Amino acid sequence: MSVVSAIIAVLVAAIHLYIVWLEMFVWESRGPKVFRGLPKEMFAPTKAMAANQGLYNGFLAAGLIWSLMITNPVWQSHIALFFFGCVAAAGVYGAVTVSRRIFYVQALPALLGIASLMF
Repeated sequence: MSVVSAIIAVLVAAIHLYIVWLEMFVWESRGPKVFRGLPKEMFAPTKAMAANQGLYNGFLAAGLIWSLMITNPVWQSHIALFFFGCVAAAGVYGAVTVSRRIFYVQALPALLGIASLMF
């Protein structure tokens, strides 16, 4: 994996670790400041759902971090490609179903990671 790909993997993993923190640990306090489109009274009843989403984001971050630890260059690229693909798919789905902003925060960085691995 190139240095550029590794840097993108770290950045995408960091974004997803932030999402884990937001959705699992501070959903009711910080969530309303980040997700201004949701009524404030929706955060308490959706706490468990947000934590579940946060857990999935944690798996995405863990996969990208794992890819950085793999010493075999072929496997490293394949694992990174898989997890970048998962992040991109989640980002595109979120952009279509929730907010276009998700494309720029999640999908675009992952797509840049895929491009850096392919070229």
